[in-house]
This record gives sequence, C-alpha cells and structure tokens, in this order.
Amino acid sequence: MFNKVILAGNLVRDIELRYSGQTPIGNTAIATNRKYKTATGEQKEEVMFIDITFWGRTAEIANQYLQKGSKVLIEGRLVLESW
Repeated sequence: MFNKVILAGNLVRDIELRYSGQTPIGNTAIATNRKYKTATGEQKEEVMFIDITFWGRTAEIANQYLQKGSKVLIEGRLVLESW
C-alpha cells in the first residue's frame, strides 16, 4: 500500500518541541480551507484543522524557522488515531 499526503495551510500554533530520549518530536496543527458554492449559489467556506507531528532533525528545523501563521506545504503519511 501507498500512504502519502500533501497538505497546504497555515500553522495554527507555534511548534511544541520535546525530546523522547535523544529523538526530537515537534507537534503543531495546520488549518486548511476550501471555498465553494452551494446549489443555491451561496458562497461557503469550510475549514479543517489537522494535527501534525515532525520527527528527528525535521522537528528541530521546523521549530527554528516556522511560527504561528506561517504558510506551509507538508508532505508525509496519514495516521488516524482513535481516542
């Protein structure tokens, strides 16, 4: 199977960097939106918030250069977590 996703959006909050042993882990979220017209011609906007986790050196670099509101294009794999 092939599991690849590309997301474009804005960071909702600053990256929270922590370490698990020696491995850096960065957590944040992005907001993506979609504009469309309904059948009646009304303009609507749909916003989705997606949690993002960076691992390793990528987490450190993202923490250094990205902040809340930054526009990002992220490529990775999709993981569905149930609570």
